[in-house]
Amino acid sequence: MTQAPRKIIHVDCDCFYAAVEIRDDPALRGRPVAVGGDPQRRGVIATCNYPARRFGVHSAMSSSQALRHCPELIILPPNFDKYRKVSTQIHDIFRRYTHLIEPLSLDEAFLDVSDSKQFDNSATRIAEALRQDVRQEIGITVSAGVAPNKFLAKVASDWRKPDGLMVIPPAQVEDFVAALPVKKISGVGRVTAERMASLNLHTCGDLQRLSRLELAQHFGSFGERLYHLARGEDTRPVQTSRRRKSVSVERTYDHDQPTLTAWLRELDGLVEKLKARFARLDQHYLISGLTAKVKYQDFVSLSCDKAGNDLDPAHFEALLRELWDRRQGPARLLGIGARLRDLKAPQQPDLFPEEREKALRQQRNRL
Repeated sequence: MTQAPRKIIHVDCDCFYAAVEIRDDPALRGRPVAVGGDPQRRGVIATCNYPARRFGVHSAMSSSQALRHCPELIILPPNFDKYRKVSTQIHDIFRRYTHLIEPLSLDEAFLDVSDSKQFDNSATRIAEALRQDVRQEIGITVSAGVAPNKFLAKVASDWRKPDGLMVIPPAQVEDFVAALPVKKISGVGRVTAERMASLNLHTCGDLQRLSRLELAQHFGSFGERLYHLARGEDTRPVQTSRRRKSVSVERTYDHDQPTLTAWLRELDGLVEKLKARFARLDQHYLISGLTAKVKYQDFVSLSCDKAGNDLDPAHFEALLRELWDRRQGPARLLGIGARLRDLKAPQQPDLFPEEREKALRQQRNRL
């Protein structure tokens, strides 16, 4: 018996941090607003609203560069405690419609509503209802995509941003995917997209003309996943207990960073972004180790690790110096990260729970 298609909704808050700040200060409405680090300390933009984007401002851009693009830009410091609280309120709304929820971050999640009894099991009407609930009760907007699987639902939610809804019914998947640009495929970054363009592969329909073997020859282990995604196939279930083992950030540069001094100049921005990403996680993670990596002009990558339980920039400076000692040369990519210990993971009974909570509080205070 053929299994009925899943009904997946991907919900993505529009400019989440900035939207919350504008909600709380109506005087900001209509003005270019970003949430990010201090431009005097090489801070980076975490997110910005659409008036700011019209000036070319975007996330991961340095705050100083953002101000050059948009001198009227208002840059607000992040308030992650507030954002986590709003995220919790939004998830309370999700649970009215399904308990199969997979959070991806504070501002986006997958929902499986295949068995929901709401609205006669219409995923489209459920998506419309939860979007209206968030707007009325939380005071911000969300975009949603409805599709038979996670890959297509995520593509759809981005299609009509901001404050949009797009539905890809099962009967329309084949035509939709055939025309889908390859850059919309998760995992296709700039380098892979350039490789595809050199092979005259611009849409998923172009990828469909290649066999599994040909895709593997061109794209290695990623080729098998490309074979399925290019056909709109994605069997991954919504995972309600999705937990992380690490968190990391990286940046690929338009111009290679030629010296150790140049590497270290990038460190403050990377650390600030890593702290922001760690702050998005729930309170049940401890840092159990640190890592850094570099990718050189010739695409050779090196990485190194060290013990550590906080995100002190000095730790990452030591790692970058170690990488420079191992191989000197211009870097096209730099990255840093942290291994995580999950306090929710199965483990032996905690004989001293108060010590664990104390350690967790101390670590958060050091960030």
